[in-house]
Order: sequence, then C-alpha cells, then structure tokens
Amino acid sequence: MKSDNGSLVCFLFFLGDITQKGYEKKRSKLLQAYLPHTPGNTHTPYFTKQHTVFIVLRLHLSHCICHRDVHSEAVQAALEQHSERKMAVLLPSKRQSLIGQTSMDTYTPPDSSSGSDAEGSLGRAGGVSMDSWISRALHGSPSTSSSSSSHSNSSANKYYSIKICFPVFTIVRICICSIIAYMCVGVPVSSRVSAKIQQLVNTLKRPKRRPLREFFVEDFEELLEVQQPDPSLPHPEGAESTPIQGEELNGLKNCPSSLEAALLRWGAIASKAPCLTTTHSNAKQPYTLTYGKLWSKSLKLAYNLLHKLGSKQEPIIHPGDRVALVYPNNDPAAFMVAFYGCLLAEVVPVPIEVPLTKKDAGSQQIGFLLGSCGVAVALTSDACHKGLPKSASGDVMQFKGWPKLLWVLTDSKHLSKPPREWFPLIKDANNDTAYIEYKTCKDGSVLGITVTRMAMLTHCQTLTHTCGYSEAETMVNVLDFKKGIGLWHSVQTSVLNMLHVVKTHFWSPGFLDGLPISYVVCVKSRDLHWALMAYKEQSDTNMSSLRMLLIADGSNPWSISSCDAFLKVFQSMGLRSEVICPCAGSPEALTVAVRRPQEGSPKPAGRGVLSMTNLSHGVIRVDTGEKLSVLALQDVGTAMPGAMVCVVKLEGVPQLCKTDEIGEICVSSVATGTSYYGLTGMSKNTFEVGLVSDCVFVRSGLLGFVGPGEMIFISGTLEGLMQVGGRKHNADDIIATALAVEPMKFIYRGRTVVFSVNVLYDERIVLVAEQRPDSTEEESYQWMSRVLQAIDGIHQVGVYCLALVPANTLPKTPLGGIHLSETKQLFLEGALHPCSILMCPHSCITNLPKPRQKQPEVGPASVMVGNLVAGKRMAQASGRDLSHMEDNEQFLFLSEVLQWRAQTTPDHILYTLINTRGAIGSSLTCLQLHKRAEKIATLLYERGQLQDGDHVALVFSPGLDLIAAFYGCLYAGCIPITVRPPHPQNISTTLPTVKMILEVSRSVCVMTTQAISKLLKSRDASVAVDFKSWPPILETDDLPKRRCPLLYKPCDPDSLAYLDFSVSTTGMLAGVKMSHNATSALCRSVKLQCELYPSREVAVCLDPYCGLGFVLWCLCSVYAGQQSVLISPMDLEVNPALWLQSVSQFKVRDTFCSYSVMELCIRSLSSLTDSLKVHAHTLTQNFNLHLARGMDLTRVRSCVVVAEERPRVALTQSFCKLFKDVGLHPRAVSTAFGCRVNLAICLQGTSGPDPTTVYVDMRALRHDRVRLVERGSPHSLPLMESGKILPGVRIIIANPETKGPIGDSHLGEIWVHSPQNASGYFTVLGEENVRSDHFGARLSFGDTQTVWARTGYLGFLRRTDLTDASGERHDALYVVGALDEVMELRGMKYHPIDIETSIIRAHRNITECAAFTWTNLLVVVVELDGSEQEALDLVPMVTNVVLEEHYLIVGVVVVVDTGVIPINSRGEKQRMHLRDGFLADQLDHIYVAYNM
Repeated sequence: MKSDNGSLVCFLFFLGDITQKGYEKKRSKLLQAYLPHTPGNTHTPYFTKQHTVFIVLRLHLSHCICHRDVHSEAVQAALEQHSERKMAVLLPSKRQSLIGQTSMDTYTPPDSSSGSDAEGSLGRAGGVSMDSWISRALHGSPSTSSSSSSHSNSSANKYYSIKICFPVFTIVRICICSIIAYMCVGVPVSSRVSAKIQQLVNTLKRPKRRPLREFFVEDFEELLEVQQPDPSLPHPEGAESTPIQGEELNGLKNCPSSLEAALLRWGAIASKAPCLTTTHSNAKQPYTLTYGKLWSKSLKLAYNLLHKLGSKQEPIIHPGDRVALVYPNNDPAAFMVAFYGCLLAEVVPVPIEVPLTKKDAGSQQIGFLLGSCGVAVALTSDACHKGLPKSASGDVMQFKGWPKLLWVLTDSKHLSKPPREWFPLIKDANNDTAYIEYKTCKDGSVLGITVTRMAMLTHCQTLTHTCGYSEAETMVNVLDFKKGIGLWHSVQTSVLNMLHVVKTHFWSPGFLDGLPISYVVCVKSRDLHWALMAYKEQSDTNMSSLRMLLIADGSNPWSISSCDAFLKVFQSMGLRSEVICPCAGSPEALTVAVRRPQEGSPKPAGRGVLSMTNLSHGVIRVDTGEKLSVLALQDVGTAMPGAMVCVVKLEGVPQLCKTDEIGEICVSSVATGTSYYGLTGMSKNTFEVGLVSDCVFVRSGLLGFVGPGEMIFISGTLEGLMQVGGRKHNADDIIATALAVEPMKFIYRGRTVVFSVNVLYDERIVLVAEQRPDSTEEESYQWMSRVLQAIDGIHQVGVYCLALVPANTLPKTPLGGIHLSETKQLFLEGALHPCSILMCPHSCITNLPKPRQKQPEVGPASVMVGNLVAGKRMAQASGRDLSHMEDNEQFLFLSEVLQWRAQTTPDHILYTLINTRGAIGSSLTCLQLHKRAEKIATLLYERGQLQDGDHVALVFSPGLDLIAAFYGCLYAGCIPITVRPPHPQNISTTLPTVKMILEVSRSVCVMTTQAISKLLKSRDASVAVDFKSWPPILETDDLPKRRCPLLYKPCDPDSLAYLDFSVSTTGMLAGVKMSHNATSALCRSVKLQCELYPSREVAVCLDPYCGLGFVLWCLCSVYAGQQSVLISPMDLEVNPALWLQSVSQFKVRDTFCSYSVMELCIRSLSSLTDSLKVHAHTLTQNFNLHLARGMDLTRVRSCVVVAEERPRVALTQSFCKLFKDVGLHPRAVSTAFGCRVNLAICLQGTSGPDPTTVYVDMRALRHDRVRLVERGSPHSLPLMESGKILPGVRIIIANPETKGPIGDSHLGEIWVHSPQNASGYFTVLGEENVRSDHFGARLSFGDTQTVWARTGYLGFLRRTDLTDASGERHDALYVVGALDEVMELRGMKYHPIDIETSIIRAHRNITECAAFTWTNLLVVVVELDGSEQEALDLVPMVTNVVLEEHYLIVGVVVVVDTGVIPINSRGEKQRMHLRDGFLADQLDHIYVAYNM
C-alpha cells in the first residue's frame, strides 16, 4: 500500500485516500457476518522480524469519516439482527425498604474534576468511531484474533436477556450476567420463584464457550502440577531484543553544579524574575513568588531548621535527617520554599499529602513510611496547620500508625531572621540523598524512593536537554507539584533554568491568552478531557504559541483518544500536532522517555494498532482497526539522553525480551532512583538488575516494548496488571471499556476502579464504581449488563463482580481519586456496602474440578475381593450383650414397673421439676405418680369413654403433668402421642401443626391442662383452626377422686405402647410405632450404658416430645429408678443459667441437653463466666454462701448432647472452653445419636473410653471415601464420635444403592439391628417416596438373613486404639449427615452443614445460614445481623468462600432477617421447609442475588 508522503513511510497501515471501490470492499467485508451467505475466512498478517513495525501515521480526517461510516452500517446490521430476540434483563430482588434507604437523593456528587490517577479516557483512537465500536461489542459481533493464534476464547460471546412480568406485589428481578453451567430439563414449576428460576435455567442452556484446559482434580498434590503450555497459543517469535542507547547528554552551557547553586544564582542576579505564580479559583489575586523571595525564604527556613529547633547543645534536626513536608495542593509556593529550605539545610524532605481526617485512606501506611524513615519533624504552613484535626488540648491529633511529630510552621512570621554572617554551604551535587518520594503499591503499602542529589541534578539536565527549556520561559502546570512529573518539571527543572511556572488547578485553552510567545503546558489526559467539556467557542483563542503540551500520563494507552479529540477541536486555533508530547515515568526510574517537540525533526509520531488478544498473552501482533479487540498505542519518545533502555521478561530471572514480546521497561542511567528506603532486599531486586555487561538497570514498573526507530511504546503498568486464566489484562483497559458504555448517565468518570481478587487459584476481575444519585436501579442493572457484555466481547475475559456504590462513599486519595487498595480491602472484608451488585462466577470460574463420572456397578464378589485385597475390614460393630437380668427386668411393660416401684419404694422421688428461679417447683414419688396415673386412667374411662387402643394426644408443657398423663394412658390401655402445645405469641403458625399431628395420628381425644385448653378455645386460635374441628378435650386439673378399679395389662409385648411423632430435617412428619418390647429394651439399654440406679441423680434439659428426649424425660426414671432433675428448655429463655446452676446445685454427675440449650448458654453466659467462677477451697468451706451466684461443674462426669445429626465439634469445643473455669472437664462432653427407626443407637457411657475426634479429607467424602488426615491439613474436616454403641445394638455400614456391606474406608448408610428398633411407620406425611424397607432391609450379599433398619444417615466405622470395658478395641461410629439432605452437584456429594460452616465464617454479620439445592442450583439463605445496607456485602463473601473451600458456584444467595431459618426443638435446621418457603415466595427477604 502506498502513501501520499513516501518519504515518511515505514510499513504503513490504513494510509492513502480510500476510493469508492475500496470503500465498498471494506463495507462488504464488515457486513458479511450479518448477510445470509456463509462468511469467508479472514486472515490478519503479522510480522515477527527483528523489529516488528507498528507505526501508523495519522489518518486524514476524510479517512476517519469513511471508516466511521462503515462501522456505523455494521453496527446497524448487528442491531437489526439482535432486535429479533425478544429478550430483556432480569434483576435481583430487593426489599422495598432497602430500595428506599439506598436512595441517593441526599448524596452530593463528587468533584468530577478530580479523577483517579489511573483513570481511563472516554474512547479509543486508531480510526474507529467509539460509539460504533463499543456498540458493536455490546451486541456480540464476532471478534477474530490473529491468524497466528487459535485460542479457544477468541470469539466474542453473546449475551441474551429475558424479562418476565409477574402480577404480584413483590416483583422479583433477576439479572443475567453470565451463562450458567448447570442445565435442568423438565423440572415441574410450582410457584412464582420456581417459575423464574426455571425460565432462567432454560434461557441459560447455551454454553458460554468451549471449556478451557485449566481443569484440576480434587487431589491436592495434583493441584500443584504445572500445566503444560498450549502450543497453539500465541508466543513470541522474534529475535532477542537489544538495549537502546539514548543520545549523549552534552554539558549544558553555564549549568550550575547543583540546584542550590542555581537558586543562589537566580536569587542574586534575577531576584525580581517571577519563579511561581499561583492562581486561585475563588477570584483572589494571583500570588507571584520571585526568585529573590524564594532564595531569602528558603535561607531563613534552613537556618531555623538547623539552629532554632531544640537547644544549641542538642538540636532536633541534623544534616541528613528526614523531615515531612505537609502542604495542600493550593499552596505550591510554601511547598517550594520548604523543599529548597531543606536542600540548603542538607535535610532530606519527604513530601506527603495532608491528612484531613483520622481515617484517611492510606494514612496509616504513610505513617509507617514516616516511622521507617525516622521522621520526627513535619513542616507545614499556618493555613494548613489550622485545618488539621486537633485533639481536645488543641494539638494536632495523633494519626493512626504515625510517629509522634513536631509540627513546624514555615511562614515567615513564625521564623527567625538568620544573622548576616550565617550562610549555608553550597556543595556540588553528590551521592547524598536529596529527597524521598513516596509510592503506593498495589497492595496498599507505601514505599519511599530515595533520589540522590546527583541523580536529581542529572535528571533536571536531561529534561532540559529533551524538552528544550530556556531561561525565563513560561510553564503552565496543572499537575501535583509534590511528586512525579509535576515535581520534576515545575519545582526542580524550573529552578535550574529560571522558568516561570504558573500553577493552576483547572486548565482551559482560554487560560493561555496573554501568555508569552513560547510556553509549555504540563497536563494529564483527563485535563484535556475536562478542557473539552468546559470549552466554549472563543474566536480569540490562539494556541499557536504553545511550544510543548506535555502529557504526563502518556504511559496510559487510553490517553491517545484524549489527545486526538483535543487536537481535532483546537487544530483550527493554531494547535499543532507536533507539540503534543506524551511522556512516561515512574518513581523508581524517574523519566523514562519523552517525545520531543518535533519542529524540524524528521521522525514522525509513532502509532500502533495491536491485537488485544495477543497482548493478553504478552505477544505483539499488528491488527486492523476493523476489529473490536484492538489497542491503539502512541509512542512516548526515545530513550532519555545518557540513558540505556531495555525490555525484560515479567517472570523468572531477568532476561531480555524478544522483539515481539511485552516486558517491563528497565533504565540504566544516573538520573534514576537509588533504593527503597530501609528495604535492602526489595531495593536489590528493583534497582540493581544486571543484564548487559557492567550496566545496572532500574525497573520502571512500566510495561511495553521498543518499536522501530527505537521509539518506546507503553502498554500498561505492572501495578495494574491482572493475570486471569493465564492471560494478562490491564486495569486501565477494563476501565476504559466500562466508561465507554454511557458512563456519564450512571456513574462518575473518575470514580471507577478495577482490581483482581484471588479466588480458586486464579485472579478474578472486580469492577467498582460510584453510581449517580439520579439513576434508577433498573437503569443501573441494564448498564452493568452492557458493561459485562462489552468487556467480555472486547477483552475476552469475564468480570467476576461488578458493584455500584452510592456517591462519595469510596475511600479517596488526597487528590480526589479512588484509593485502590483501600477499596479492595473493603471488598475483601465485606464492608463495601454496594447498592447494586452483579456476580458472574459461571462465566469466570473455568478451572472447576472435572465432574465426577460414575463408575459402572460391580458385583458382590468383586466388592468382597477388593476389600480383602486392600486389607480393609468390613464396617460392622455391636454393643455389649444384654444377657444380665435384674429385678425390675422381669417385667415386660413399663406400667408394671411403675406399679412394682409404688409397692416396693413408694416414697422414692423419681422426678424433680425446677422452676425458673432455680428452686424445686414440684416433685413426684413412685407412689404419687402411680396414684395420679390411676386417676387419669379413670378420667379416660369415665369422661372420655375411651376404649383399649384409642389414640390420645397429650398436649402439655414440659413438666410432671405430661409424665402422669403418659402413664395414665398406659394404665387405661390407650396409645399416647406427645404433642408440643402451640406457642401463645405465635399461635397462628404453631396451632395448625398441632392440629395436623392430631389428624395424622388419628387421635380421638386431647388431654391437656386448663390453661392450654383456654388457649385452644381463644379467639386468636379460632382464626387459625376452627374450635369445632377439635376432638374432645379432657382437662387434667380436676381429676376424679376415686382410682381406676382395673388397670389395663397388655397381652402381647409386641403390641403398640406409644407413637413417636417428629419432623425430620428434611421436612417429613412421621410417626413411628414403639412396642412395649422395644420400649423396655430401649430403657434397659440406656440404663446399662449410663449405669442408672435408684441412688443416682440425672439432670435432663430436653424437649420431652419425641426421640431420646422423651425417653429420658418420661421413661428411664420409672424403669431404672434414678431421680431425674427436669429443666424445661423454655425456662432457659428467662434464666439462661438455670440448667448449669441446677447441675451444680444438685451435684449431678450425668446430664443431658440439646444443641439449642448449649448454644443458648454460650450466647447468654459468655460475658458472665467471670462472675460464675467459684474457687474450689472457698466452695468447700462455704458452698451455700456462693450457691446463689456461682456454680461448680467439677462433679459432672458426662454431659451428653442428644441430637439426630452430625456432632457439632466447634460448638462443643466452645462450650468446654467457656466453662472450663467452673470445673467442666472437656472429656465429660459427648454426643448421642438416634433417629426415627431407633431412638438411641449411640450414647456415651460412664465406663467407656473417651470420645474420639478424627480429621478426614473433605474432598474424599464427596466421593464416598474416608481418608484420615492430620489436624490442620488442607480440606480437613473434624468429626467427633457420636457416642458408644448401646448394648444390644448391632451396626453395619451398607451401600445405600446396592445394599451391600462395605469396608470401613468407605462412607455408607448406617443400618441397625436391635430389639429396641421401632416397629414401623404409623403414618408418613410430607414425603411420598419413603422407602418401604426402612424397617425390614436385608443385605444383598453376605448376611442376607438378618433384618436391619435403615437409619437414613451416612457414616463410617473406625476401629480405634482404645479399649472398652471388655478389653476389646473400641469401634467408633462417626455420623456424617442425613442421606436425604445430601446434595449431589457435579457428580460429587456435599453435605449442607459443611457448606454452612464455611459460610458462617465468611462474614461477621452472618448469624445463621442454610444451603439446599433446586434444579441443580445451589441456593444459600443467610441471616443478616446488621443493617439492610450491609445485605449486598454478603453476596460476594458467600460466593467466594463456597468456591474456595468446596469448588461450587452458588446459584442464588438469599439474605433474610435473623430468625427466618426454621429450627426445630432439637436445634436442627428445617432446610426443606425453608426451600418450600423460598420457592413459594413466602420469605420476607432483604435481597435475592442470582449469580448467573
């Protein structure tokens, strides 16, 4: 291709006038993807010679217009094709109160003139219209990469949106921001929420992209295996690059030997010459500082620093000490005086920003820097000192992390005049430290870069030579004068050359009117943007005198668009393209390159259009501007005079890059930083990089390459680099893409940050922006969705999280930008408080473990052989034998045992009920219980007209009436069913449950007290349940006087004794039949295990309505004869210490409780343990004195937690730790396990070994394998033994699918064989597919004759090294979880409690959580203990922790208030009830986030 200017050609792209034929050719090429015929293959050439050429000269304006028109037509065609899909965006659901509270009408928008230091620009250059370019990306136009790359993600991904309208009061809105990985077909829709999820799942069936190779398996060792590189990915092919040498730095004519000497010269010979002019925006007169004033004031300050601080014998400051310079941005004159005053005093200045508040972002890290530098004095102005936060005494407040400082005011009125004979020693520049410039790293830490006096002088000389500064020239500076390019040019180089610096905070072209013939302007690209925004047509504006427009952030690739836009507007007013001079620099390397003003220079400005896809692999490939994923770069000039520049690889040992490879720019020059102050190791890695011969290079932190003509191109910074999925992306690029999507309507331009967080062994991109107050929630989510699509289409990378926060809420830097590390820390801590958030894990997490493939089934023979070969024993165990008989064991029925005890030991106390005050409320002896039971039997016969076998519902509060009513039913031959009474404060919810149990159990009569009877007849109760529908109610307050003439005696021991109704954690209401034989066997087994005798006392704090709690409350005392001290769990709400005080008061050795009781004690008594402590010697001497306010648990031998779940190790450990100071021994706390088929399978006895805790690999459990690991190992899960197997109980672990026995290294279902097994289900409600073989299962091979009961719980057996009472090795049973609650995701099995334990640890405001699945989606419900504005903080925290610890993607996160998750009386979560409420849209949620 030929150019109009052949003398300037160096491989040109897109040059020359486009003819009509060429225009039609380009147009058809762009539109062919949208035409009916099959698109042809495109080929993009690339070059890999020693110097790949990227120079593209500026296009003529007519060329740009033609190019823009072509892209507009392509976008229109894409929009027409996309508009055929009738899809919209579904948004998350938010509580209306939260929407009102997060309304940002009260917020004031931030100062938009102060942007972030790393902000992007509005658009891109390179001949492509930004509107059409970004619109094309948003609508999924395919993006092809270079032909040299066959990367699997090269094609842009298409996004689709759906909008569902529901005629309901609460509209649940779902936002689709990625493609879901799970698919479900044919799931029935039963509610509004399920319909939404179903439609969402159906919408997201299309796979997002081909799966990547970054899969890993669950074995930790294989995670560390290095992935083999894909040979098809782009890789550099050029020759090794060589360092480039800058031109020689010719000695400047009459150049002073140091900056102090220059100040002395100009202060003497040009004292009236203006040095600095400060303009004010508040209409004040500009202030001008002359060189004479600068010299005299600096001299005065230097004298005071050395002679007026401290005493003559002990001055505070010595030459070489460090002092802090604290000056605001509107007072450059005072800063300049302080800077040169320190140089004259040979003191090292450390310029820092003004701390405005005690909680300034990054202020603590600044304090650490000052402390490490040994700073004890801070210089500031009088006006700044007045604005600093003060303590009550009027002194400057001590900032967090700061050393104690002496604040010195540098205004002339506060300084003493130096004597005439005093004069500072003006030395030549040497290697002493001149100043320390601070730098904030990516992680928020602050480093101090030391610059020597020789480096400072040489740097000023190179800038003078490069920029062509001359004496008395005018410079307009809009930059920060305390650091970086603003400090180097307007404070240091200006004094060397006697420049006149005009400092302004806001710059517009009209400001330049009246300036001299030649002047220089130092700006950032954002200043060009704001100048365009504020520009108005002014015919008198003339910019022909502008000699140099220095772009300080020319290293930002997106500054090119601001430069082009500025040139386009002001070129007609005399602005020349050659005066625009981008530069690049860093605190370590100082100025790396500056494009020289090109007047008369033969070298043109260089531009390159590079493939962004190849750049993400660190490879340079020329691309065409027609594609979406391209990056247009401009050069920043050549190497500085006297410097050598090279490009080194980003990873590994420093090596030179290839010519077509992106690397870090390194500089070898005198004019660079020397070290990080006080950090020798880091300094060596950064400032002493040896590459070529004896040259020592300094890392600049800038990423780029050296192009043709030795021009330097910068593509990003090391601080903004994010490596995601093996590809590198620049934060500035992501920000620029986000800002291009209608930024001014929804967010603030300079208030956007992008950073990466490490999730699941890779970095994930997070975008945070401040939302405008006037944008609605729906508009914001629409914008967020478009941003996600644009970033994915252009950069081929997914955004993990996009969050919008209210205006003015993100931490700010002193210059007004967003503090990146502080914002990232808030996000990681869950303290960002966003008002809108979108999580997109499905599109970002591509390295999940491979889904488990089910292996083909094997036969019984191979299973047996496999177990034998592996040396594993079969998982089976049994308790001790029940052969010994005692006196009461001759009776087969409990009613007979009670009658026998009433005759033999009538006055023996069986039950003692404790009231809320801790005193004995009532008690029952054997005779009293017998007589009361007789009267209740008479009541049933006479008033109830009941017959043998009738079912009677016992609706009593926990107490002695329940026990008497139970035995009264046995005396009358009726079948008792214990039912929890309705709660008076929540009768509308609890009463229907009571009515349901009565109907399911077929109760013909209700027995209760008069108080509960009134409650059932109340008006509130009638609203929930009609009173006429109740069966007859018998009140036990007024019993018949006479006793029953004939007590019922069952004729068959296998006949029904009572029904045990309970609701499982899966939501199944089931009543199991307990025969007289099973009841007696159960009581006998518990008696032997716990060694219960009439002389013993046992404390019971359990709900007495079902399971082992009912057995211990009502049955065991009658059978074994021990005295039971009964404490109602409901009374603990009034007196939390009631249970433990009763145990201490009655000197009980054995006690039983539930997890809910234990949690209540921990929560309520954690702050009172000090007052409960009682010293042992004081207790023995005067126990009664301390009894009322103290407790002693040293006598407790066993504290058994009764539950139907996995033991909660963390809870029991917390309980032991909390109450160890009052004598509770950790070995005393254990757990019991029972279920519906057998109410007590395991229970820690008094003579057995201590309960053991093992640590298993959580990943192996997902595959039904048991692998023991050491404590603290990665992915280790602590499991506590569920108690010792009861006498007469046999246990075997079976495969729940094949029903075959398995080895003890496998996880399986617990099967039990025992005479105390329940007889079967009386009725089941809530689960239709209950297995018929729950009570009559047989093994498929092995012992096929024994009849087993299936518990429905998964666990494993382990033979320990401990020995039991018989001398044999102890077999421990470990319960893992309920079989019905196992969640099978990605072919692996997960237990909800594991996921919930991780989530509760994720955030301090999560009090409780529950996990369940629906349509292969993992749904997590969390309870928020905090303000509703903190609800959205929980969404990323929950998503992160589940990904990190369980390799699962949370599909839906529901945030609710505390107390919403239903928990039964045993403290177990009712997850299925919660799931039903969620699907029926009955949860009063605060926020629902759909991570899809």
